[in-house]
Amino acid sequence: MTSAAEGSGRRRSAVFVAKFAVLLVVFYFGVAWRPVNDALVVPFTAGIARVSAAILRVLGEDVAVSGTEIRSARFAVNIENGCNGVETALLFGAAVLAFPAPWRRRLLGLAAGFAAIQAINLLRVVSLFWIGAHRPAMFNASHTVLWQSIVVLCGVLLFLAWATREQRARVAAPVDAGGKGGRRRREEHGPRRRR
Repeated sequence: MTSAAEGSGRRRSAVFVAKFAVLLVVFYFGVAWRPVNDALVVPFTAGIARVSAAILRVLGEDVAVSGTEIRSARFAVNIENGCNGVETALLFGAAVLAFPAPWRRRLLGLAAGFAAIQAINLLRVVSLFWIGAHRPAMFNASHTVLWQSIVVLCGVLLFLAWATREQRARVAAPVDAGGKGGRRRREEHGPRRRR
């Protein structure tokens, strides 16, 4: 036998998983659709290439950018889908939107998470270019094993941190409303008199 609370918790978990799966499929099909990819994803990826190249120049690398490609005399890399942080951002976004939290909090979580994922991805692109230019024997392992795992793991950890914070806020909300709010109302109207 299960308690009502356990049954409610299982239902919430099942609803979250169903929403997450549907949103993930919709998002992935959306960005895989050629017009969306060409109009949004490719220009976004080209922007990542330009920002990464600017960072590499600060680090002393003589690089040029052509579309989504960063090139130097030593090495060249083309940033493709899967290396632009979009897939991890979609994974994170689907989880945040499926989570039962106020919409304002979800949108703030989306914005903060997307920015964090892109910062991590910029670090990936810059470090992989440097490795390719200066330690080419390490490039393949760093690209396919190390950084691919790190970026996805960071997306998952960001969601877990955000969801844990939201869960704590939800648990604390009724206490605050009943405790502080109730006390405030009594203070505004003065102490109750005994009759």
